[in-house]
Amino acid sequence: MNAQEADLTRCFYAAYRNPQLAVLEGFHPARHALRFGARLDVAVTYDRQKLLTLARRLAPESIPGIEGPLQEVSRERFTRLAQRSLSSPLLSVCARPDYDVAAALTGGTSPAVHLDRPRNPGNVGAVIRVAAAAGAGAVTISGQDPWSPVAIRSATGLQFALPVARMELSTSWGRPIVAVDIGCEPLDTASLAPNSVLVVGGERHGLPAWIRDVADRSVSVPMRAGVSSLNLATALAAVLYSWRISAFERDGRYPW
Repeated sequence: MNAQEADLTRCFYAAYRNPQLAVLEGFHPARHALRFGARLDVAVTYDRQKLLTLARRLAPESIPGIEGPLQEVSRERFTRLAQRSLSSPLLSVCARPDYDVAAALTGGTSPAVHLDRPRNPGNVGAVIRVAAAAGAGAVTISGQDPWSPVAIRSATGLQFALPVARMELSTSWGRPIVAVDIGCEPLDTASLAPNSVLVVGGERHGLPAWIRDVADRSVSVPMRAGVSSLNLATALAAVLYSWRISAFERDGRYPW
């Protein structure tokens, strides 16, 4: 191992464990991070031409931000740095955004999303991706780290698009709490306040009783008989987009 490779190994080893940094596994998380204001501090590839061809096709505006710190290494070294198989030849590190999550939660007018102890970091990322696309104001998660490399990759880096943090649900945020769970009243988006916190439970057990007790509303996504549940991100997408579409059809504008 030469000096450059040793430095890169130490850099990525430390970055995977540093709560102030984000490790971006692949091209898509990096392009979204750059699009929403991040700066790549370190970037490596084993195939510069393949990477830049992909960037020119999908996000040419990202090329300056990638090329600046980019270093080319052997494929063997890249595989060791990445710790898992990646579909595109880019691994990079940047600082996490310094979000004021508390301000976003107490002062926002668009819905926030809270996940209660999800088991799968891939599902966490998928929820963040849906929330960002639908214009949610913030995402909080109890238990799982929303900034883990798997969650970042699953969200395609959209943690950089809205405030995201690991924290417990609180009734002090001053927002209506809407529990989304099975066996509750059918979803009626017309009666939901735009600044509600949508709370979705874990994949296996749903929401605990204490959350349903403190919730202002508890709603269910209507489903065909015999279908027991939806994936977390699918359930959230159904709520957010039915809410937006029904409000637009009714009022001629989106509710946030």
